[in-house]
Amino acid sequence: MSRRNRKIWVRVFADLPITGKPTEVRMGRGKGNPTGWIARVSTAFEMDGVSLSNARQAATLAAHK
Repeated sequence: MSRRNRKIWVRVFADLPITGKPTEVRMGRGKGNPTGWIARVSTAFEMDGVSLSNARQAATLAAHK
């Protein structure tokens, strides 16, 4: 199998809104409008076209980096 047939997917989904109030606004009346989204996750990798031993070796090398 050639190297070109192998694929790696990194799946991360932003699911946590970040809220913020404008500067110089009085306290109270809620948290403010959502200003952006972040993802608080452990990154999951999917590999296709690779044997299990090669996938484990690649994950170990990536973890030490």
